[in-house]
Amino acid sequence: MGLTSNKVLTLAVLLAVLLFVGTIWLWPRLARQSWKAITGRVGLLIATQIAIFASIGLSANQAFGFYATWADLFGQETSPGVVVDHDPAKGEGPVKVLDTQPVNVPGGSRPATGGQIQKVDIGGKASNIASPAYVYLPPEYFQPQYKNRKFPASVVLTGYPGTAEALIKGLHYPQTAHRQAASGKMQPMILIMMRPTVAPPRDTECVDIPGGPQTETFFAKDLPTAISGHYRVGTKADNWGIIGDSTGGYCALKLAMHHPDRYAAGAGLSAYYKAPIDVTTGDLFHGDKELEQRANLNWYLEHMPPPKTSLLVSSSKTGESNYHDTLKFIDKVKAPTRISSITLDSGGHNFNTWRREIPATLQWISGRLSDN
Repeated sequence: MGLTSNKVLTLAVLLAVLLFVGTIWLWPRLARQSWKAITGRVGLLIATQIAIFASIGLSANQAFGFYATWADLFGQETSPGVVVDHDPAKGEGPVKVLDTQPVNVPGGSRPATGGQIQKVDIGGKASNIASPAYVYLPPEYFQPQYKNRKFPASVVLTGYPGTAEALIKGLHYPQTAHRQAASGKMQPMILIMMRPTVAPPRDTECVDIPGGPQTETFFAKDLPTAISGHYRVGTKADNWGIIGDSTGGYCALKLAMHHPDRYAAGAGLSAYYKAPIDVTTGDLFHGDKELEQRANLNWYLEHMPPPKTSLLVSSSKTGESNYHDTLKFIDKVKAPTRISSITLDSGGHNFNTWRREIPATLQWISGRLSDN
């Protein structure tokens, strides 16, 4: 059974309850001072605490999507690899569909009613990077009357070290997009859901690292080119948006600002505005001061020509550490850049907060994209 399986969580909770009850039941029998009784008490206490902590950990992992598999949890996940060249000229396109699954909505078993989620590998020729993703195709994509229509698309990025599966199971992006489009609040849109790091376990912060992964190139050039070549998606900036939370939010804002010719809109939920340097990132800039400055979004707004793109930022007055930084970022934006915001009275840096912001974010980005 998989790490994120409800059966695993149920078994862990059941084991914890049984051990707790068993401890209470057996404790009087183990009250003697013999070494066997003492060993029994210690063993029961340790086993009960391990079961309780395992239950809490599994529950938190399901809520926040930290790890997708057991191998990922124990550091054994080594794929997908970096430095994988998918050359269309060799007969295989840069997008390879690995699996399909229905969307968890009424009638979801029929693509023309519920849409479809495709698990894919995306190869990048310019960056020489390959990365997995999930692509949500709306119901209209499969309906005959739309067979010649091109759809707008948005890249959706997790935080670090989140999993792409969490965007489906935890944040419910496909379900929310389906519901919003069905109610007429947004246009049908393709979503490309993935991690912001394309070289796990390293946190690349969507930077073209000197001598390392060219992550910004992958998202700015390879991904849109690959998706537009495989699906009915336009190639103009007005056809493309990008959304993310936390690390993914920083990436979304940066990519929209650095590449307004590719992304007409970028939304950063609970984003920060400067790439951190820590044990997960390593040395991102290798002494390249210009690269480091460009990765600082406040510096970029102050020193570079304002990009012609639309930005959305979110925070909360209580519970988010980026609130004051977000206000400063908004104040620095100058035309022709457009800035919008979502400000909650309270909300932490977590899935519950982002689920409250996602419907409005999808409406906002849909209103700034075109299918022409």
